[in-house]
Amino acid sequence: MLPTDGVMSFPGQTWEKVLSKVKKAVVFMDDRCSESLHWNGGAALLFEAGARNIKQFSSFEAGGQNEPKAVFVVSTVLKGKTADIIKDIISFSHFQYCVVFTTVPHSIHLLANNVTTDLEGNPVFDQFEEKLCEWMGDMNYTAEVMHAPVVFAPLTQQFHLLPAFSEIFPLLEVDLEAINEKRPEKKRFGSLMDVDMHSLPPELQIQIKSLASALSALFEFIGTREESFSVGPMSRLIAGELASHPQAKNRRKSAPNKASIVFIDRTLDLTGAVGHHGDNLVEKILSVLPQLPGHVTDIQVDMLELTHLKKTADTKGILAPGCLAQNQSATARLLWETMLVAKQKEAVMEVRRQLVEAASKENLPIKMSLGRVTAEQLCSYVQLFRDSWGALESHSGVLQLGLAAAQALRHPALPRWDACLAFERLLLQALGDSDLAEVLKQLLPIIKSSESGTDSSELSVDDLLVLLVYVYSVAKEACPGGADKEKHVEKVENELIGALTLRLTRQTSLSPLLQEITDVCVRGLRSAGLQMEGLPLLDVGRVISCLEVWC
Repeated sequence: MLPTDGVMSFPGQTWEKVLSKVKKAVVFMDDRCSESLHWNGGAALLFEAGARNIKQFSSFEAGGQNEPKAVFVVSTVLKGKTADIIKDIISFSHFQYCVVFTTVPHSIHLLANNVTTDLEGNPVFDQFEEKLCEWMGDMNYTAEVMHAPVVFAPLTQQFHLLPAFSEIFPLLEVDLEAINEKRPEKKRFGSLMDVDMHSLPPELQIQIKSLASALSALFEFIGTREESFSVGPMSRLIAGELASHPQAKNRRKSAPNKASIVFIDRTLDLTGAVGHHGDNLVEKILSVLPQLPGHVTDIQVDMLELTHLKKTADTKGILAPGCLAQNQSATARLLWETMLVAKQKEAVMEVRRQLVEAASKENLPIKMSLGRVTAEQLCSYVQLFRDSWGALESHSGVLQLGLAAAQALRHPALPRWDACLAFERLLLQALGDSDLAEVLKQLLPIIKSSESGTDSSELSVDDLLVLLVYVYSVAKEACPGGADKEKHVEKVENELIGALTLRLTRQTSLSPLLQEITDVCVRGLRSAGLQMEGLPLLDVGRVISCLEVWC
């Protein structure tokens, strides 16, 4: 098998072990593993393998009276909260056979239990099997615990993500301060590049080691010896962990194939992460449509237009949402890949072509039109299918992607998205001609602009924070300066802090991002013994100081 073929088939292969155990079982799965399954075939994969039901991994779920078998699929170490949830589910059920799959290998379970020496067998898994029998109420019942690296989400055959590790974030200078606080003064690290694995918090060590283990399993499967390169302190730690993985030495001696893997800290390219690039349809879909609950790689598509129901408060949420992951249809997969890589104009035209072709196959009365593709045109094509259940089922993948494109193109946030793109281009040009203080001054009128809400292109507080990240991420290269310029910048920053704080206090509701930021600030102030009253507080000064650290 060629390495490229192995990379394509590996994500699905990791699920084979799980599928072999789900027959006649109720399956409990956490969000991270669910997202991997979502891109590897979805719930249909488990039902085709014989699963009776699929439920959320939660203490509020349980098996039915006639469901004696359970399979748990989790992305965490089998202790603490995870063990408590498994115990709760079993306690309220009538299981006689439990199988637990974890994406964390046994060697890392030893680390999580402060066992530093290698032990024969899988004693941690064996002990957990005994606990499962104890929780089921009979030590003669059957329990199995095993490792399965079900962490890969193949968006296409060539593009895989690992949503289970979406919360790993590169180290910053503030992290270095926190690490050094716990070390003797003579042993403190001088820079982030000096930080070693053992100095990191245990939870982060487990995440990094689990990521390295998953990558090692991939290289093992495709028979490849890897050569690792890293850019950034976090990437150096991950590459080092992969190189020292127990299976790596043997693989590098005997594997027939060779590959290079490059790890890059994304904080070294924040302009790419926060920028609005303007010419990709999928970027706009992911930016403006709501995320699927519990997911970081997919969005919700409103399916109401495939019915004759009108959009009212009563009909909101009565239909299950569509999504971008279309695994069942080869035509939909090809359309998704085109949308992902093509320019927006080409992608929208391909969406129209596929909808027209599908309608023609089903002999639906489609009216052809030339010229620019509009959201209304795409919706009119989709609505042709709503009276033919057979046609709707046959082309559901293409229809969901068509609706996603239409809903993104007519979304009320899109003008604001285009405005951000325009501001980024102006700010980038200004950074080449002026210093940072002058560029920040250009943001003040935007922040102080009218908040009447009548202008759909008016930037939100979230947008303004993203623009600040964009400016600071390129400012160091574009605007080097001395002490005098730093004082000038600090003066403008104080104005920005005041304007942003005033803007925030006038908000009637907060986005998830601002809720997270303000909650962190509130908890930090309360832990310091300070009381807060009135409207939510955003510590904009802390935000700006973080931006300065990033750049």
